[in-house]
Amino acid sequence: IMADGDKKKGNLPFGADEKPIKVDKWDGSAVKNALDDVAKKILTDKDCGYGYVENFVLMDMRLLICTVSVAFALAALVYDYLRPFPDSRPVLILCVVSYFILMGVLTVYTTFKEKNVILVAHQKDQAGVDPDNIWTVSSSLRRFDDMYTLHISYEDGQSNQSREASVVKSVASWFDEEGTLLMDLFTQEVKNIHSSLLAEKKEK
Repeated sequence: IMADGDKKKGNLPFGADEKPIKVDKWDGSAVKNALDDVAKKILTDKDCGYGYVENFVLMDMRLLICTVSVAFALAALVYDYLRPFPDSRPVLILCVVSYFILMGVLTVYTTFKEKNVILVAHQKDQAGVDPDNIWTVSSSLRRFDDMYTLHISYEDGQSNQSREASVVKSVASWFDEEGTLLMDLFTQEVKNIHSSLLAEKKEK
């Protein structure tokens, strides 16, 4: 029996006219980005995916930290132009110290908060009554390694209970010798994880 979300999207994720995705299979970053993009599209695309709504808070926070850092750097540059050194020394010290502190904050944020998250998406209640269910997708592919990890967690908006599942496979499982992504195989992999998480909810 298919989960509710899979009943609606039985032909995930792309139509027959979808252009094949081809990458240099020896380029780890290109391979990972291709898989990440498809996984995200499966969950968020309204026409050929589950249609969940992407939440950009993680990315927005990173951009905010970067913006403030750049603002301090520009402030130091402008102030030093208006009031040349040594008059600008106190302000330069303040701006430089602030900049490096923010770079440290950014490093901590990306390491411990963002981690390997590529998507946070909200599954809206159709009736608009219950809180959103939250899907978080993360992935990893180490340099010079062929093992790709896709991890999906699901947080129930009503009970706040979380469940998670993942798959670890060689990227060769989803790419042919020419570097073309075997869409059906990878799509089914993501669907299986999605269905298993919803099935656990129904069993409970």
